[in-house]
This record gives sequence, C-alpha cells and structure tokens, in this order.
Amino acid sequence: MPTCDGCSSLPGFVRVADFGDAGEVPNVPMETVTSAAELRAFLHGLPGVDEVGAQERAARLASRSIKTSAKAEAIDLAISMVDLTTLEGADTAGKVRALCAKATHPDPSDPSVPKVAAVCVYSDMVDVAVPALTGTGIGVASVATAFPSGRAPLAAKLADTQAAVEAGASEIDMVIDRGAFLSGDLLKVFEEIVVVKDACGGAHLKVILETGELATLDNVRRASWLAMRAGADFIKTSTGKIAPAATLPVTLVMLEAVRDYRTATGRQVGVKPAGGIKTTKDAIRYLVLVKETAGPDWLTPRWFRLGASSVLNDLLMQRRKLTTGVYSGPDYVTLD
Repeated sequence: MPTCDGCSSLPGFVRVADFGDAGEVPNVPMETVTSAAELRAFLHGLPGVDEVGAQERAARLASRSIKTSAKAEAIDLAISMVDLTTLEGADTAGKVRALCAKATHPDPSDPSVPKVAAVCVYSDMVDVAVPALTGTGIGVASVATAFPSGRAPLAAKLADTQAAVEAGASEIDMVIDRGAFLSGDLLKVFEEIVVVKDACGGAHLKVILETGELATLDNVRRASWLAMRAGADFIKTSTGKIAPAATLPVTLVMLEAVRDYRTATGRQVGVKPAGGIKTTKDAIRYLVLVKETAGPDWLTPRWFRLGASSVLNDLLMQRRKLTTGVYSGPDYVTLD
C-alpha cells in the first residue's frame, strides 16, 4: 500500500477555540487545523486502503513460522508488552492488588520471566494500583472519557481524566466519540483528543478508535491520522467490549499509519491492538506484523502493547513448555 507522500505539509501550532459544554478550556498547542473543511479534506485525501490486499498481506504474514530459539525470544517480548487489564463492574481492590502482583511476577516460580508493561484499571482503582506497583517500573493505565461508549459531555471526560492523573496514572486510555466520527463531525473528535491530551499532563495518551464500529479500513486509516494529528502518543484498536475487536488487517493499517506519520513529521506514535488476542500464536503473529510493517523500532513495549490479559497465561504455559519440554496443567497459572 502507498505511503502518504503528501503529508509532509503538516504544519505548526494554533490555539484551540471554544469547546461549549467544557466551559473555559485553556489554549492548547496542536497541529494546525484551520477548519472542519480542512480536516475533512486532509483525511479524505489520504490514500485509500485496498481491503483485499490488506487481508491477504495480513494472512500471509500470519502464516510465517519461526524457529524455536526465536520463539523463546518472542514469548518474552510479548510478555513485556502486555497491558494486564481488569475492567469489570465487579472489580475490587483485592482483585486489582492480585493483578498487580501477577504483573510484577507473572510466574513466581521463575524470576527470569519479564514483567508486563502496565496494569490497566478504571479510574477509581488507580489509587489501589499505584502503591502496589511503586518501584516496579510497571505503568498504571486508566481508561477514561466515558469508557467504553465515549458518550458523555466533554467536561465529564476531562474530570475523569484529571482524576486518574491526580491519582497517579501514567497512561490514559481514551475512547473517541464514534458517533461524531461516523456522522462526519471530525473536528469535534479532533478537539476532544487535544484537550484530553492537555488534561493528561505528563501521562501518555492512548486513543482508542473502536475499530469494530468504524466499518471500513479507510475509516481506520482516517481515524488513526486524526488521533495522531491531535497529539495521541498511542493509537489503540478497541475497548475489548465490542466485536470484532483487534484484527490483523486493522492493525496492519494502523501500523502503516504510524510508520507514514513518523516519515512525515518525525514523531513516533505507538500502536496497541486490544481484545481477542488469546494465544501465544496470536501474539507472535502481531509481532511479525509489527516488524514487517512498521519496522523493528516498534518492537518494544515503549511503542507496541498487547491489550490482552488472557494471553499472558498462554504465554507463560508455552514458555514453560519450551524450557521444560512438558506442558503445565491449567492450575499452573492464575485465573484473572
């Protein structure tokens, strides 16, 4: 698929205008968007996605086999990229603390197993996760902005974000307003990302596109570029609450977008597929996709994450199989 050769014209910074229900919003630097029409023209001027070609390329890369030695390295890399997540209405402080313990020592019997990248919780559980992970180097991510629907007044989204950051979250996972995006109100989506990014302060912002609701890969590409132009540090496929969640073709398009965006602007943005990644084979397929599409610079937890808690158990069992020669029973790992 073609790169975005015309995107090198992305300009400097302007000020954000009035945001209605948010009340007074401070001026925030953002990449120049002079009007809704300019933003629409830019996004609809991006190269179209060959959906059949994307599916075929993703399937071809997924069929690659790797050697046993490379598989061992891939498993450890995948473990280090996991955002261990609990986002249920029945979450308790005890469950979050147990998840943090697992994040720090995924296999208590084997200290050589790497730590995961982050623990992701609702904003009211951040103050539980932060002390449990202090000194570990593991991030605390919090979903905000009316997760998973994204449907709330902007003032409420900002308050949720600010509460999570004040409690110590180092990463914020924001969902876009898909209704606004699909109805063509692209500037609203853009401006919300800009002010949420400002509310993050020093925390990184992951922007969830909820690709299962975007209908086409062209929309996935447009939403990816919109989020990056608005200041996203990561673009993320899904909330995990909508089917389909992450898929290889969708992630391929997003990886092409971050690759082309860095070429155009010099700024690197991360990618996080989330939801539906259940097995070690799935995880390794995504790593192959990263290497062959965006390149090895993205093969690090700083720039690529796996939003999948259930995959960690399979990674641990497959790792034990490689080191001992036998499969462990289901009681070898904890059920989260």
